[in-house]
Amino acid sequence: MAQLQIALVVPFLDEAAHLMELLRSLAAQTRLPDRVLLVDDGSRDGSSAIAAGFAREHEWARLVRRPPQARGRDRLAGGTAAAAFAWGADRLGASWDVVAKLDADLRLTAPTLASVEQSLQQRPRVGIAGPRLDVADAHGAPPHRCPPDHVDGAAKFYRRACWEEIAPFPQLLGWDTIDEIRARLRGWEVRSSDVPGGNPVQLRAMGRHDGLLRGYQRWGRCAWGLGEPPVHVLAVAAQRIGDPPPVLGSLNYVFGWASAALRRAPRAEAEVRAFVRRDELRRLRLRAAGRPTRPFVAEKAS
Repeated sequence: MAQLQIALVVPFLDEAAHLMELLRSLAAQTRLPDRVLLVDDGSRDGSSAIAAGFAREHEWARLVRRPPQARGRDRLAGGTAAAAFAWGADRLGASWDVVAKLDADLRLTAPTLASVEQSLQQRPRVGIAGPRLDVADAHGAPPHRCPPDHVDGAAKFYRRACWEEIAPFPQLLGWDTIDEIRARLRGWEVRSSDVPGGNPVQLRAMGRHDGLLRGYQRWGRCAWGLGEPPVHVLAVAAQRIGDPPPVLGSLNYVFGWASAALRRAPRAEAEVRAFVRRDELRRLRLRAAGRPTRPFVAEKAS
């Protein structure tokens, strides 16, 4: 089976505490990447020097510095990490079959790239793929809750044909779900899977960039931006009511959705919102009937 040309884009901003661990894990892959673009998005710590040293030692890696950007208080909410990824992808040139966004606070296991490549080779309808992630915390590295039809934004791999149909992504919360909905509406499947021998680890727990409760509020604002109906927001809050911190997390999730609704915060395009409403209500009906739910995927145009 022909090898795919895999290009990785690693946007980073003040990630000196974690970046070297990611880079070491890239160099230890059983299947090395064909290209790695390290995008410094305005770091003021030692991140850029770490990236520059790595690029000097590995011919397949290159450091680029994104021009200074206006920064809001919440980089995640403003979508600037996704924008830095897109900016880097535009500078890769023509020679790639798969492009991936990797967060700088990951530690990949050695077979990660080989495993994702195999998944894409074996399933030609998969347009977005990625490994399932474990999350470092005080209890070790438990798995992150992620269904097989979703890929975490920290490690997303896009088949080129799919990328060209769904990019560019909006600079708002939920971009890493909007991309998947756009892909499904165009006939592509989305698939995450375990890596044989162990999943990559995210060294900073998801949603804790600036506090767990603020992370729940951010998820709620994301649900508003995607167009999730109120009944589904309440169902998710009820489902997660025991997740840490119990009750408070769910309340902050609902508060985030409601506050975004009151402000009429920016949202995804109408096509995406309509799909989300239909699909979430469909899934709620199936769960209520005790039936399995499967993601909707449009028929692929020939």
